[in-house]
Amino acid sequence: MILESQVAMKESLPNYGGQAVIEGVMMRGSMGVAIAMRAPNHEIVIHTEKLQGIYKSRLTRIPFLRGLVALWDALGLGMRALTISANIQTGEDEKLEGPQLFLTLGIALLFAVTLFFLAPAGAGHLSETILGWGPWAGNLLEGLVRLAILVGYIWLIGFMPDIQRVFAYHGAEHKTINAFESGAELTPDNVARFSLEHPRCGTAFLLTLVLFSVVIFSLLGPLPVGWRLFSRVAMLPVLAGIAYEYIRWTAHHMSSPIVRMLIKPNLALQRLTTREPNLEMLEVSIAAFNAMRAEEAIVNL
Repeated sequence: MILESQVAMKESLPNYGGQAVIEGVMMRGSMGVAIAMRAPNHEIVIHTEKLQGIYKSRLTRIPFLRGLVALWDALGLGMRALTISANIQTGEDEKLEGPQLFLTLGIALLFAVTLFFLAPAGAGHLSETILGWGPWAGNLLEGLVRLAILVGYIWLIGFMPDIQRVFAYHGAEHKTINAFESGAELTPDNVARFSLEHPRCGTAFLLTLVLFSVVIFSLLGPLPVGWRLFSRVAMLPVLAGIAYEYIRWTAHHMSSPIVRMLIKPNLALQRLTTREPNLEMLEVSIAAFNAMRAEEAIVNL
């Protein structure tokens, strides 16, 4: 009975989300977003803004199509938050903006699509044309290569000191949201006791998207290499919609032992993208969360 009441309480709470940025955390609600960053002078700088455009559209209420909002959230809002945090660290003299910013973002997006989608598709195609494998085997190999690249990439960059700090802020974001959803007072010492893992994490979204890609791409059957590469990019919105609905469903059914078993791979992958934050990082994360909540309250007035 206690478990059921706790689940009901959590389901009635807003689905807040967030993201680690450079020396900080972004927290996003349904109507506002806040980014808190530790500046080089050690002060906490906070940036807030209202959510507009696609976040206000009917897409956010339509199953599967609302996954497109999640994809935009990860690509658009997430990259903007990273840019703001980078500019705080470098200062006005080295500020990234204008054509230089768009070029940097374009190169990063092209790199990600090539590495995680086009390269595995090429490997699958070669297995069919050179080794004579069937389309199902080729698509399975493609999916396994994509999964290996994803896990390997995350594992390798985790050795970089700067990325380790980003991963620690990622852990701070999870702990803060977990503390709020449990009804705890948001102080660094209290928040530190909560879990690094969260079922709605973007890492879980990526892993789910990759796993579903094996099934979806296999249904397309054999394709010429050009159409195969095109389909991998064109089907990204479809995969995002499916992955989003799966993550949303599991997050609302955590009381089920079957669901808790299904999400274990997602939670395991989060171990690679999170680190234990220190109290100063938790202070930043809490500041971002409180600023986001304050922005939402202003919008509601």
